[in-house]
Amino acid sequence: MDSLVNFDSLLELTAGILEKGYGYSPREASVTATVLAEADARGIPSHGVSRLAFYRANLDQGHCRPGSEPRIAWETPCSLLVDGNAGVGPLVAAFAAEKALAQAGRTGVSHCAVRNSNHYGIAGYWAELFAEKDMIGMAFTNTYIAGVPTFGNRRALGTNPIAVAIPVKGGGTFLLDMATTTVTHGKVELYDRRKKPMPLGWVVDERGKVITDATAFEKTFYESDLGGHLYLGGEGEESGGHKGFGLALLVELLTSGLSLGAASLFTYPEGGGGGITHFFSAMRLDLFGDPQALKSHMGGILDGIRGSGKAEGRDRIFIHGEKEAEARARAMEAGVFLDPATKAYLRDLCAASRIPLIPGL
Repeated sequence: MDSLVNFDSLLELTAGILEKGYGYSPREASVTATVLAEADARGIPSHGVSRLAFYRANLDQGHCRPGSEPRIAWETPCSLLVDGNAGVGPLVAAFAAEKALAQAGRTGVSHCAVRNSNHYGIAGYWAELFAEKDMIGMAFTNTYIAGVPTFGNRRALGTNPIAVAIPVKGGGTFLLDMATTTVTHGKVELYDRRKKPMPLGWVVDERGKVITDATAFEKTFYESDLGGHLYLGGEGEESGGHKGFGLALLVELLTSGLSLGAASLFTYPEGGGGGITHFFSAMRLDLFGDPQALKSHMGGILDGIRGSGKAEGRDRIFIHGEKEAEARARAMEAGVFLDPATKAYLRDLCAASRIPLIPGL
């Protein structure tokens, strides 16, 4: 298909744009390109190479500072505090994850809080790094303000995603990777572009009332801090919206709280600096017994879920991470899908940086 591009070619192209057009070092460009291309390959285009526009804005506004090196600000045998120095988010995350992996390898467990970072891509990518080493991995991050508290009308927290990766038998991974808001902002933007009404329960307006007009919501969202996304469970407490709000607060306290970093309200401050905070956790499986026996047992639990009764018209129950893993396998074989708008944007970036186009672009 003309819409498909080779993964390795996309990776090389994205790294070239970041290096030649954005001023990233080869190391910064490589890790950032990997995280972005992986998102597209897994069928998560909201966090794929289209994010280059967001990264460009962060550069222009002084929030992201290529060349800044992260440092360890505090350390114990089983914990770390990393200061990202407003550096490139994926590089800061890679530094923190590498240190946490090494620490957990020695002691069995590591918890790492990170402050003064930037957007690090899909949270699941980082959690999965730990699972590949027979560890349970967790990755959390706060974000720019997007969501309103239960009974509120003013944005105060980010989408604050949660990612947990657990290795299971056969080389598979249970990978829960989710925003704590009902949907990501990218989905709202899609409804705005298509001029379609949103489903009820996604967002509220400046009065704190549910709204389905995506265009009206976008105008309010970008002109003020009023109105915003609802958390899992939706409006109020009747359907459990306070539970989703609680999950977002949990992420905020683990990331911003433990790092002494900026809360979502104060990320991307005027004058520069990113202020994004992360939290990583790694636990070796052998803390609980034989890793192979544990992976086999947990895989059996998932098999039992897969084999349970199906709703009418449905023939499969998906375990978290399966759709993304299967999408990635298809992308590695046939190519990565990019929508027309993303391809057009990449062509513009290639022209500006004098980078040759790749087939399919």
